[in-house]
Amino acid sequence: MNTNTSLSSGNDPKAWLAQHGINEVECLVPDMNGVLRGKALPAAKFLKALEDRALYLPSSAFLVSIDGRYTGSIDEGFAYSDPDMRMVPDVSTLTLAPGAGAGKAYVFADAFHMDDRPWMASPRHVLRAVLDLYRQRGWRAVVAPELEFYLTAPNPDPDRPLTAPVGGNGRAESVQHPYDMAALEEFEPVVRRIYDYAAASGLPLDTLIHESGTAQLEINFLHGDALPLADKVLLFKRLTRQAAQQSGMHATFMAKPIAAQAGSSMHLHMSVIDETGKTLFAGSDDADTEMFGHFIGGLQKYVPEIMPLFAPNVNSFRRIRPNHSAPANIEWSHDNRSCGLRVPAGGRAARRVENRLPGADSNPYLAIAGSLLAGYLGVEQKLARSAEASGNAYKIKSTLPKTMEEALDRFTACDPVRELLGEDFFQTYLRVKSVELDLFQGVVTSWERDHLLLKV
Repeated sequence: MNTNTSLSSGNDPKAWLAQHGINEVECLVPDMNGVLRGKALPAAKFLKALEDRALYLPSSAFLVSIDGRYTGSIDEGFAYSDPDMRMVPDVSTLTLAPGAGAGKAYVFADAFHMDDRPWMASPRHVLRAVLDLYRQRGWRAVVAPELEFYLTAPNPDPDRPLTAPVGGNGRAESVQHPYDMAALEEFEPVVRRIYDYAAASGLPLDTLIHESGTAQLEINFLHGDALPLADKVLLFKRLTRQAAQQSGMHATFMAKPIAAQAGSSMHLHMSVIDETGKTLFAGSDDADTEMFGHFIGGLQKYVPEIMPLFAPNVNSFRRIRPNHSAPANIEWSHDNRSCGLRVPAGGRAARRVENRLPGADSNPYLAIAGSLLAGYLGVEQKLARSAEASGNAYKIKSTLPKTMEEALDRFTACDPVRELLGEDFFQTYLRVKSVELDLFQGVVTSWERDHLLLKV
């Protein structure tokens, strides 16, 4: 990775912009769905905003549903006045924007009230609040996301199913090719462009594989601190979509984009270390610590109650079904991928738990925050983990919500998480997700037209 492509700690933003010939900066504010909202501004205006803090965005940016409609607010006066938020760029995130054209850069910005209080509905602030709980205990969370996605042929008509793109051999994949190197090579031009863009933007990518679905790929991120990695997941999504379009394809991070194919996940590997870097999940004898057991116990208790953070859309629940390459349970086991919680093989320093339930469509800030908060509550409440599962955990009865409606009801009632994440976030997130569910339930689908139109 070329470390000069992103701003290093202590470096001068003005000098960095000049060094890279940057004339435009996109200030990015991730919303509830992980959609990047914000403003594009000339480099000079960006530098001025760093000094006078006079960069604003309407607060309704956090109240936009996935289809672009405003969802309003429980406070009608607030909704109609739509006051501004102050956008404060996090200069540590300043990086090149290779897929957006020459002379452009990205920077993430945080939202604040005019009196400098954090705008706590912001997903970046939500994750920060959870990380602060860890800091107060002298802990540091280490995470590593794994993100699956599909390359598809362009899909101009949303009423028609997605199809695989034409690969280098002139044919579209029609069968599964899991871990097949020759199949991966069919998409070498777009893969090379993705890696080039990622290197230019300073993304810590690790390995890439061909997954189970037709033209389905998975990228692994190197482990690190939670907040920067959440930023980089969203940048990766944006860069990958740009790279795919420039290759005549689309890239989708839908949880279940193709009915007969595997869903796409965002597996989260998590470990906790102390201030000296020592693991808190394994003892000197290499055995699991009591804390690790409680952490898993917390995930088992709270993940089913906060599923909208891991399955944020109606489509998400089409992925979480037994034998559909996604666990439909909250069982744990060592190196068993049919379990929702997997402890990968590895020595003491690598002791971690993998939450396999989040979909690729989840907001990375909220999925990471929810996972870490569930584990934290497990440690605080000394929750015991269940007996280790064995064999095919797909056969175990699921305790997860089966629909978005049930998930939102359970999320609303989860008081321990609600108290720690705060009403500002909860009210905003529930508003957006409830409106999206209502909009979806008003749609007549092709299945209904196909099977009911001339039969009922």
